[in-house]
Amino acid sequence: MVQHDKEATIKQLTPPDFSLEAEVIRSSFVTVAYDLGLTEQNCPKFVGFITTAERLQTQHGWGWLIYGLYVDDLLVGYVSVSNVGEGVFEIHNLSVLPEYRHRGYGKLLLDFCVARIVELGGNKVAISITEENTVLRDWYLTYGFIHTGTKKFDHLPFTVGYMELMV
Repeated sequence: MVQHDKEATIKQLTPPDFSLEAEVIRSSFVTVAYDLGLTEQNCPKFVGFITTAERLQTQHGWGWLIYGLYVDDLLVGYVSVSNVGEGVFEIHNLSVLPEYRHRGYGKLLLDFCVARIVELGGNKVAISITEENTVLRDWYLTYGFIHTGTKKFDHLPFTVGYMELMV
């Protein structure tokens, strides 16, 4: 367990935590879906619609490191990290419940992930985002990420943006 300040703690999660964590992910991403006009009908594979405890269990089985952010013992944030090889690690679905945003918790999660990736021998952090979410894209750019490209997938009604950070 890592203590970041007197009220926020990040810890690695295990399968018993996954049901609650899936709920946090869905609740966090619903605002993005609303802002971008995404529904289960026009974007059934959006993370806010498909995340379940079983999906997190599968990702855990792939070796993903899954972390939760707790504030006063309440789970309010999520992030996972995967090793994609050759010193590159990917951060997945960093999210904070809407009522806990704009308090620095997202940055705490990102700082934690970057430090953990360096500990694991990584030299590059990769992320993919919803490109149309310009607030999020700008947040990562301000952190130091570099925009490396975009891709349009037939099954998604938005463009996927790719970003990297050398560490």
